[in-house]
Amino acid sequence: MGAQSVLFVGGTGVISSACSREALARGWTVTLLNRGESATHLAPEGAEVLRADVRDAKSVSAALGDREFDVVADFLSFTPEHVQQQLDQLNGRTGQYVFISSASAYQTPPARLPVTESTPLRNPYWAYSRDKIACEDLLVRAYREAGLPMTIVRPSHTYDHTLPPFHGGWTVVERMRRGQEVVVHGDGTSLWTITHHEDFARAFVGLLGRQAALGEAFHITADEAPTWNRIYADLAEAAGVEPRLVHVPSDAIAAADPDFGASLLGDKANSMVFDNSKIRSLVPGWHARVPFRQGAQEIVDWHDADPSRRRVDARLDALYDRLVEDHRVHRR
Repeated sequence: MGAQSVLFVGGTGVISSACSREALARGWTVTLLNRGESATHLAPEGAEVLRADVRDAKSVSAALGDREFDVVADFLSFTPEHVQQQLDQLNGRTGQYVFISSASAYQTPPARLPVTESTPLRNPYWAYSRDKIACEDLLVRAYREAGLPMTIVRPSHTYDHTLPPFHGGWTVVERMRRGQEVVVHGDGTSLWTITHHEDFARAFVGLLGRQAALGEAFHITADEAPTWNRIYADLAEAAGVEPRLVHVPSDAIAAADPDFGASLLGDKANSMVFDNSKIRSLVPGWHARVPFRQGAQEIVDWHDADPSRRRVDARLDALYDRLVEDHRVHRR
């Protein structure tokens, strides 16, 4: 398609910020559409920024006018209604609409590993995932019935220096540094694919403007799949402490905090390992370069550089205390 211009709906999130920078580095003309409220991920130098509330059709129309883009990458649609609004506003104005879905949409728990793009989509545990599946259904139907030039991308757990991979973020690392016990779901031996956002971005930008990507779905994930015990150990090592891990069944965590439990039972409690052959077929030579041990050090270094970043969620801190104590009671 010879695409040169890309509109990122979002562009200043954990994943999209890396994608914006990568697109600029590869010579794309990059425009970001968002409210401009991110304190941790600023718009990269060289990107045009349009301010709008993406949930407000009039606000988006005023910001975009009648402009067209070779590619639109949508990082901020989470329900079919969100997607439909984007399609209504961008109909006929882009050569490729890239929707950011989620690997949590895959069959949960998976019947077999590794997961491929042909693994069924079904997640009865997490509404977030079911909404992403419904978004994909809408797009596939539009592709089949009207030839919508769409591409679906499914990230799995993608992180950067601002985002420890735990529920509550830095709260868990702070507990480690205090010498407190930290809660690990299950027995900590399930395998979990974790991907650095810069690795994701290099593959993602390779899909933009690609005719062969239209009508297709791709996940973009690292090949590294450490156990959760290893993930906690790597963060603890980066933080300069020995972790005190307490293993609590995911069902027990879900009973104590349904929202936390949904993200476990619907995602993190299951081993997830991916076959990346499909993305490599369109982006030859791509592979993830950043091991989590390196990423863990980036997380700690960034938080240690500014004390205001080391925020503790008091509610979750107390929840972890209760779970640890309840686990001791049940173990007696």
